[in-house]
Amino acid sequence: MDTKNYVISRLSVMMFLQFFIWGGFFVTMGIYLLEIFEGEEGLNSIIGQAYATHNWAAVLAPVLVGLIADRYFNAERVNAVCHILGAALLWYAATITAEPGLFIWTMFAYFMLYMPTLALVNAISFANIGDPDKEFPKIRVWGTIGWIAAGFVVAQTILGWVNIPFLEWFTGVEAGIQSTSIPLQMSAIISLIYGLYSFTLPPAPPSEKGKKFSLAEALGLDAVKLLTNKNFAIFSFSSFAISIPLAFYYARTNDFIAAMAFGDAAPSFMTIGQMSEVLFMILIPFFLVRLGVKWMLLVGMLAWTARYFLFGFFPESTALLLVGIALHGVCYDFFFVTGQLYVEKKAPKSLRASAQGFFNLLTYGVGMLIGNYLLGWWGDNINLDGATRQGWLDGAFSFWIMPAAAALVVAIFFFFFFWDDEVEAETLETGATSIIDTDAGETSPGTVA
Repeated sequence: MDTKNYVISRLSVMMFLQFFIWGGFFVTMGIYLLEIFEGEEGLNSIIGQAYATHNWAAVLAPVLVGLIADRYFNAERVNAVCHILGAALLWYAATITAEPGLFIWTMFAYFMLYMPTLALVNAISFANIGDPDKEFPKIRVWGTIGWIAAGFVVAQTILGWVNIPFLEWFTGVEAGIQSTSIPLQMSAIISLIYGLYSFTLPPAPPSEKGKKFSLAEALGLDAVKLLTNKNFAIFSFSSFAISIPLAFYYARTNDFIAAMAFGDAAPSFMTIGQMSEVLFMILIPFFLVRLGVKWMLLVGMLAWTARYFLFGFFPESTALLLVGIALHGVCYDFFFVTGQLYVEKKAPKSLRASAQGFFNLLTYGVGMLIGNYLLGWWGDNINLDGATRQGWLDGAFSFWIMPAAAALVVAIFFFFFFWDDEVEAETLETGATSIIDTDAGETSPGTVA
């Protein structure tokens, strides 16, 4: 194997492990919390707060990266330390069974270590490849594969077709793994291995060594001045607002479909969302030049409404649940990838990095943060019992109608007030290809998978 392919292979393993760890416990964390904190008052809020920890960390992570990794230490070494310490925190979290507050604070500490590594692995990659447009997509797609593989391993099946009882072999537990601490322990072990592996990665020296740190620049706040443009302000508000109902999907869909249709195999079926992302990512240039930015963004918002509508009105239909999960590719790609393209085209070259950071702050940071607290409050307000099939039968409509209505209101607002003809149609296909090449295989969250 020549040096170039060897480096790409090493970086691909890095990306696979990076997202395998996150996908290994994050999707099933809601079901686990329902099990260990059963009977606790405000259980839905506990789940929402636990999921909100990664949004708090997403807001603060750029500061940690900007202060430490960009200026003082090699990215691969910081990545290694973060994952080794993170392994200890995940293992400790797996031992907490009676104190919700302690679990939440432990997960916050963990994500304060994990979220910065999402930027670090990109920095390590870009520092060691010669042609990012061609080589980075080959590396980044392994992150999506890692997230999908984690879902299959935890579910111990590939969409119910092929059984893969790896965890059963190691633990002796045949069923119900997602409601145990095993996914956290598995991710902790992989995190330790990955941390040690990171020390052996090709070097990525600090890229901003000697440069003065700017908090505003790290958080993307330099781009606030773009809000003087009416359309950009409407787009920014809509991005923030639509991310609030997005949180409902990530935090509660797995325990919902597990109770209604798929049981222990639910994490495997959740990966259909990531497969859909990859498919629609490829199709984005085709749709962009035919629909344009406004209609792409609008279709993405309406797909959110449709997904929650299906969950709320047809919770007993296995086929429609699968359609709702598969809509994730439209929900995510049509809005977030198109949104990145719009930001790239609207921002002056000197502000593009800050503008993308500002977009991420509004969506994965503040928007989803509010959404996780809202879903917890709403679940408790309607007395949702998310641990049982009957509980979801009684509460599905009430729970899912909230994000459906919220997404629809945002879509209507966006339709009437966003009119931007400045981004020319003929530039979209080239721009879309560039964005996709940079973000190929992006998982939400896993961006977020």
